[in-house]
Amino acid sequence: MANPDFMRFSLGVYSREQTAAFLDKVINWQGCGLPTQFAVIHGADNRLIGYCGFLHQQVDATDEIEIAYRLDPDYWSRGLATEGATAVRDHAFRNLKLTRVISLIHPDNLPSRRVAEKNGMTVDKKTVFRGFPTLVYAINRERWLKSRAA
Repeated sequence: MANPDFMRFSLGVYSREQTAAFLDKVINWQGCGLPTQFAVIHGADNRLIGYCGFLHQQVDATDEIEIAYRLDPDYWSRGLATEGATAVRDHAFRNLKLTRVISLIHPDNLPSRRVAEKNGMTVDKKTVFRGFPTLVYAINRERWLKSRAA
């Protein structure tokens, strides 16, 4: 999380302390039985290359569960974010029985927008999140079920 490319469309690079606080939050969610993040391990070289999973967000005074992902830039443009986000979406609806998931994406982040679209999400609204312009991509369980039946 100290890599500027890794954190480009975020609040900026994290210090060691900020990274530890993020990890503590994720571990706490897991300890409480809440949906959380998963480590992304690249199979060919068994290397930790990022994370993909769920973040708990409040967007415009509404509690939301976000599908979020970050990968080491060396592994971009290989379809790995799409693969991970799709698996997380399917887990959200198939196993966790969630009714809706979102992805919060800066309008200039075209690769992440493509991942969300490949994940069956559409722009639900535009907002400002943590001081940044943000597109709220969303998919609900009903639309996911229809796409699987087609």
